[in-house]
Amino acid sequence: MRPPLRAVAMLAATAALITGCSSGDDWSQPHPRPAAIGSLGPGFIDPSTKPAPEGTVRPQPGSWAGVHPSKDYRVVLLTAGDDRPTKALVTAIEDWADDEHVDLRKIVVGDGHDSVSSIAKAMEMGPDLIVSAGNDLIDPLALVTPNHLDQRFLVVGAELAEPTHNVTAVDWSGASFRGEGLGMSSTYDPDSFTTERCAAAIRAGVAAVLNDLTGIVIWVD
Repeated sequence: MRPPLRAVAMLAATAALITGCSSGDDWSQPHPRPAAIGSLGPGFIDPSTKPAPEGTVRPQPGSWAGVHPSKDYRVVLLTAGDDRPTKALVTAIEDWADDEHVDLRKIVVGDGHDSVSSIAKAMEMGPDLIVSAGNDLIDPLALVTPNHLDQRFLVVGAELAEPTHNVTAVDWSGASFRGEGLGMSSTYDPDSFTTERCAAAIRAGVAAVLNDLTGIVIWVD
C-alpha cells in the first residue's frame, strides 16, 4: 500500500535542497490562474489542427518568443545530476525565470532513491508548473505523473515514453532520452545542450503549456 502523498512529501525535506528566487510570497495565499501574455507566432503549430496526444510538433524557430507568463508565475524546478547537459538546462531555466520575473523555487535531488519523494514535495508546494531537468528524473516522473493529472509538468531535454496530458516535453535529436529501460538515444550528444538550445527549450515549452498545448513533445532541432 502506497503512503499518502503528504507523508511521502515530508520525506523529501531531507532528500532535496530547496532554494528560492521569488517575490517573497510563501505560496499559501490564493493565486490567480496563470495566463499567457502575448501570442504564439506563425509556424508554432498548424492552426487548423490541434496536436494529437503524445504527438510531436516542430515549431518554427522563435515562434514562441512572443509568449510570456503572467506576473508571479509559480514554478518549481526539479533537477537531478551534475553532468554538463543538466547544468546547462538549469542555468537556462534560472535565466528565463529571472528575465520573466517568475516566482521560481528549486529542488535539487541529491539521491536517485529520493526522486519520487522530491516530486511529491514539489507538488505539495502548489506550483503552476513543475519543470524537470536531468535524465535521472524521467522514470520517477513516469511513475508519478499519471496519478496527478491536475498538476502540469514540463520536461526539458528529455521526454516520457508515454506521457499523460499533463506532461509536456521539449526535445531535440541530441537529447531525446525516454527512460523505461529504453537506453540512451543513439543520437545523444551532450554538446547539443548549448546555451541557445536550452534557452529555446524552456521558452518554447512554457509557451506551449500557457497555450494549453500539453501532453505533446516540442521538437526544437
